[in-house]
Amino acid sequence: MTSSIATVQPGSFLTLHYRLSGPKGDVINTFGGTPATLTLGTGQLSGALEAYLLNLPEGSRTTFELPAGAAFGPRSADMQQWMARQELTDMGAPNENYAVGDVLQFPTPDGKGQFAGSIVDFRSDAKGEAVLFDFNHPLAGQPVTFEVQLIGVL
Repeated sequence: MTSSIATVQPGSFLTLHYRLSGPKGDVINTFGGTPATLTLGTGQLSGALEAYLLNLPEGSRTTFELPAGAAFGPRSADMQQWMARQELTDMGAPNENYAVGDVLQFPTPDGKGQFAGSIVDFRSDAKGEAVLFDFNHPLAGQPVTFEVQLIGVL
């Protein structure tokens, strides 16, 4: 009886280490820690990254260099929005001190998930205090290095 090495297919359940980095360094890196588990096609990775995993054999380790915008799309000015400081207070952070670069988690409108925004700027004027958030993925519009080690493929 011969055994064949499993390869990544749509819907595969994967155990892997991976690293996503851009010009400013790592954004996610599971090497040296607990491996990640995910199912292809469920949105846990961007579709562009999943496409690079297809047909890779279990046990392989490889690195892909993706051009600017290929992994997470272009940066969108529409994804930067001002939020009244009072809204942050109402969300349960009345005395929190924030700084540019801080990343906050927000509930999705249906309350079942979360999304992140990073603080870009602050404003205090006649309209009141406000915080400018960038809801783009940190690697949107950036070239991305995607390193992966496939530990298991089911």
